[in-house]
Amino acid sequence: MAHIKLADGLPGIRGLLVYSPRTAKPIGELAEVLLRGPSTLSRAERELIATHVSFRNECHYCQSCHGAIAAEEFGGADVDYALVDQVKRNAETAPVSAKMKALLAIAGHVQQDGKRVTSADVERARREGATDQEIHDVVLIAAAFCMFNRYVDGLGTWQPSNPAFYREAGKRTSELGYVNRDYSTPVRE
Repeated sequence: MAHIKLADGLPGIRGLLVYSPRTAKPIGELAEVLLRGPSTLSRAERELIATHVSFRNECHYCQSCHGAIAAEEFGGADVDYALVDQVKRNAETAPVSAKMKALLAIAGHVQQDGKRVTSADVERARREGATDQEIHDVVLIAAAFCMFNRYVDGLGTWQPSNPAFYREAGKRTSELGYVNRDYSTPVRE
């Protein structure tokens, strides 16, 4: 049960966005820019970063939603969902590029404490081909998802346990994005 009165049937951040339209707009716009805007990192890679941070923050709703979106952006096959799970369990051994491993390590450090990102972390990412813009974006995605995760969990939102819910949400968000969405449709598991 949420700590504040939210609309019935609206899980995770959806209930919070409907509750507070004045903050929903900038939150949606930030997510759109970070995860879907122009970038040399693919949408799938950026969603994977969001998933990694959300998993480390133990935010079930966000890690499940963004993991499903990442899998959809990779192609939507079961193998893509398995890749997301591998990254959540251990990014260093997951079958992603060396550049992505270095960027995920930076994101993991930001999740713990931004001051944990070291020059060595940044140099590793650069050696693997990351640009300064990509390093910037990874830090910002990680920082934003720490905020989003704490928003969802700090207000005790309802978080469905059914993986099918998240697969459907992943397909829908992959198609529609984060802005100009109607988040008010109740969801049932």
